[in-house]
Amino acid sequence: MDIKALKRRIHIARGDRKAELVFKDANIVDVFTNRIIRGDVAICDGRIVAIGNYSGKEEVDLDGKYLSPSFIDGHVHIESSMVIPSEFAKAILPRGTTTIIADPHEIANVKGLEGIRYILDESKNLPLDVYIMLPSCVPATPFENSGAILKADDLMKLIDEDRVLGLGEMMNYPGVIGGDEEVLKKILMARGKTVDGHGPMIKGKELNAYVIAGIGTEHECSTVEEMMERLSLGMYVHIREGSAAKNLKDLIKAVDKDNLRRCIFCTDDKQPRDLIKDGSIDYNIRLAIEEGMDPIDCIKMGSLNAAECYGLKDKGAIAPGYIADLVVLDDLESFNVLKVYKKGKLVAKDKKALFEPGNRDSSNMIGTINIGDIGVEDLAIDIENGRANVIRLKPHSLITERVEREVRIKDGGFEACQDILKVAVIERHRRTGNIGLALVEGFGLENGAIASTIAHDSHNMIVIGDRDEDMILAIEELKRVGGGITIVEAGEVLETLSLKVGGIMSDEPIEEVDRRLSDMLNMAYKKLKVVEDIDPFMTLSFIALPVIPDLKVTDLGLFDVGKFEFIDVELK
Repeated sequence: MDIKALKRRIHIARGDRKAELVFKDANIVDVFTNRIIRGDVAICDGRIVAIGNYSGKEEVDLDGKYLSPSFIDGHVHIESSMVIPSEFAKAILPRGTTTIIADPHEIANVKGLEGIRYILDESKNLPLDVYIMLPSCVPATPFENSGAILKADDLMKLIDEDRVLGLGEMMNYPGVIGGDEEVLKKILMARGKTVDGHGPMIKGKELNAYVIAGIGTEHECSTVEEMMERLSLGMYVHIREGSAAKNLKDLIKAVDKDNLRRCIFCTDDKQPRDLIKDGSIDYNIRLAIEEGMDPIDCIKMGSLNAAECYGLKDKGAIAPGYIADLVVLDDLESFNVLKVYKKGKLVAKDKKALFEPGNRDSSNMIGTINIGDIGVEDLAIDIENGRANVIRLKPHSLITERVEREVRIKDGGFEACQDILKVAVIERHRRTGNIGLALVEGFGLENGAIASTIAHDSHNMIVIGDRDEDMILAIEELKRVGGGITIVEAGEVLETLSLKVGGIMSDEPIEEVDRRLSDMLNMAYKKLKVVEDIDPFMTLSFIALPVIPDLKVTDLGLFDVGKFEFIDVELK
């Protein structure tokens, strides 16, 4: 900004000249003093210039409606929406979220630095501000093969990018606490920028070690005790309400006037259906208000607190000098978002986006399914004695159990029976030929197969079924479309959702992705008889994540998370 522009703002603030835009007669949410101020808000050059009684070249009469700072999602994985950033923006901007802190570790596990650059490039010139935390754990563990390995020297190439705010969730908390040099190099590489945490259940001296290493935030708190210990050590706590993990109601009861300035809202992972139905951070705020929180405190947690945590000094408040990212609300109880302004420009109204992102180029993220020929013999599980270690699913939970079962065998191999199915994880990045095999109980599928290339965190291909021929057909279908989710019944492909961008995202509108997913979910329950206590697609995607207890499967085999070692399917 030059002197001429600064003088123009000063003249407007003094009332000597008209502002470019003035919101008239607003109930202004003041997050600094927890007050509602009746008055006008003057805008110039996309920034708030003054609050009081002003006139403008353009005036918007709010007639007493509430004017709030727009919302900031403190931790989110865009990829969980299954759409590319531009389509994600069209979904969440109409709900009042204009800034996100994104950790692109899903696409980074597929495409490495190229995947991170894709998110940066694809989100440029959107009315949604997309800031990036560099993924700290690619791959998440050494017990699987991902599409990339990112070390500190690799991340250094991006740390000075304008929209890179620091280092993403440090899932390798044993490495931090144990002083692993490569892990510590990544933290030091961040050079004073924010380092996000991911340390569930750490406490006492180990938590102190985690914090002194430089970890500044935590989004994995599930109990009040966890939250309070972290707050007392100076961490920011993300209060999360996503599709899989819902912690807000458990944690919000401990938020008070003394600690709320270190609490921020996040969604982490949210699927299309929940984004369309409930919204983004506006849903966190509504839910917190329903739980008895002061609405202005809730807005503060969804705006100013997140801005301060991540060093966004001109976001999160309605005051002179702040960017004019604003939301018009009908009241502070139902919290219905009427209009959304980005830098003073109307970008959404009545839950509809008023912008088109234009042509976006995802061509360098396509063609990520690199799998050779696979036959039924490659899916054979040899079990001679009829006794096996089995992954038992738990309803409404990502945690599984290790159980021992008598299983049916035929010609020395496993044969599906009694709700025990075969699952295979196929390495799909480097054509290694790795196939990890396991048995699963509690899924309920009959006479078919389901396959997906969303398989956290390395996103190999995963397929489950009771017929090897259907499993092969599902694998071939995902190879044909370049990744996604497919359902097969009795030798026929019923439906496929193509996710050709990295095998994990679509460039179609989120409404279309949601419609296809809803149809496929109905097919899974009605035709394949999947147990209705589980979401088959989400459940399948987490069976491959070897950091959540008890038993998981990767492309390298069946993994006991508690013992941190691979085990045989057959009980010896």
